[in-house]
Parts: sequence; structure tokens; C-alpha cells
Amino acid sequence: LASTCLGCHGIEGYRNAYPDYAVPRLAGQHADYLAAALKEYRSDARQYPTMHLQALSLSDQDIADVAAYLASKPLVATSAASPPQVPQPAVVCTSCHGQNGIGVTPTYPSLAGQHASYIVRAIQEYQTGYRKNPIMNGMVASLKPADITAIADYFSSLKPGLHTESRPFFRWTEKASK
Repeated sequence: LASTCLGCHGIEGYRNAYPDYAVPRLAGQHADYLAAALKEYRSDARQYPTMHLQALSLSDQDIADVAAYLASKPLVATSAASPPQVPQPAVVCTSCHGQNGIGVTPTYPSLAGQHASYIVRAIQEYQTGYRKNPIMNGMVASLKPADITAIADYFSSLKPGLHTESRPFFRWTEKASK
């Protein structure tokens, strides 16, 4: 099931042609968040045609399975290095997304290591109502472009971070050949 997802989310540096932003990293994200996002795409609460069509073909169990697969290597905060100073525009963000960029509950997405261009795009979609979430829509409503850039740069710089899933697409062939 996840092979289709990996066709875009499994290629490091892969970008949408229009609008131009990096396809989000999903490996290490919370499974509950991924499942909720897929269900939002399926219902068109998140409007992105390619994702809507992909999610339409998935049952609730399929969504749970894909989310579990992508989340199978969860992010764990390290104490090796303290995170950089939180910029003022991101202070309120850390209450849900964590100072270390790891969502404080499984329903809040982790942002550590996410592509800055994707974070910018997501915030802009919440501002315009293209994404519908009453908490996020209100939280980002008054952010200025410089604030959005500061938030995106902060969270994208955090380590360890989300990464591009690089598992083989066709694991079954490895097993079948043994």
C-alpha cells in the first residue's frame, strides 16, 4: 500500500511542479497524525487533487496500515545538543509541536527536519482556509511572511528530524527470491 506514497514521499528532494514546494517528509511522523491527514484528504477537508484521489482508494484499515508503516521509525528527542533559540514567532507553535519539533501528542505533527518550503506552504494553506482546522486557522491568521519564514526555518533546522522513507518499494521480491 505504501509503494504509491513512496513514489513521491520516498524521493529525497522531490518537489511539486506547481505550486513549487518540497513534498513533505513522512517517515517518523506520528501514525495518528498521518491517518488523520489521509482521512482529511479523502474527505477533501485538505484539498490537493492527487492526494484526494490516492486517499479515496484507501479503506480506514488501509490508512491505518500506511500510517503505521511510515511512522515505524518514530522521532526521539536527543539530549546531545540543545535546540537553537526559539524565534519569537515560533514560541506559540512549540506548545503543540514541541520545542524540539516533535509533536507533544500523536495527533500533532512533528515538524523537526520537515522541508521549510512545505511548512511555509502548509501555514499559507491554513491562512487562506485551503486547509480547514479551527485551531491552526486561528493560530496562523495574523502571521506575516517574515514570521512564517522564521517558523519554517526554525523547525526545518531541528535534528533528529523527519526523513525521506528509503525502504525498498518491493520487499516481497526480496522474500520471494529467498
